[in-house]
Amino acid sequence: MANKNSKRLVIDTSIARSAGGENAVHPESKDCRDFLLAVLSICHKIVVNPEMKAEWYKHESIFFRKWRVQMVAKRNFIYVDKEDKNFLEIKTQIESLAKTYENREAMEKDCFLLELALAHDNIVVSNDEKVRNLFREISAQVTEIREVNWINPIKPEETPVEWLTQGANLEYKRSLGCSAEAEYLMS
Repeated sequence: MANKNSKRLVIDTSIARSAGGENAVHPESKDCRDFLLAVLSICHKIVVNPEMKAEWYKHESIFFRKWRVQMVAKRNFIYVDKEDKNFLEIKTQIESLAKTYENREAMEKDCFLLELALAHDNIVVSNDEKVRNLFREISAQVTEIREVNWINPIKPEETPVEWLTQGANLEYKRSLGCSAEAEYLMS
């Protein structure tokens, strides 16, 4: 029986790398592992495309590799092998709004996270604050990405595990459209 609170999450390679080994004591590793274990226990699904799969295999930690195998075994792994042709216009718009070459490269590299999120439940899990802030800056011009929720499991003020256990519902304060200043001040 499917869990009615199950969501389809896009989990960035930054989490795969940061999870570390099962006994790693660094707070970032522990926070990522706790989040991933909550995803597994609640039976959320993960959405993956070829680009993400290749990045995971290249950078994943020992813990993440074991976790990924468990997700596949539980059939909570959604593999998307084709590009969303409707997203190409959004991607072009995102790239044209970059203020510098470096910003454009950073957004291009992680644009597939938004593509997958928009095609599923609008949720990205990543600890890459630089690219989150870049996408947030352009969300006023790229209205399609405003409602994407971007969760960072290593920021305790975002209460990521609690949010997962309460259903991983979309919240304005977690969206790219939320201004950086008001980010977690709203209740």
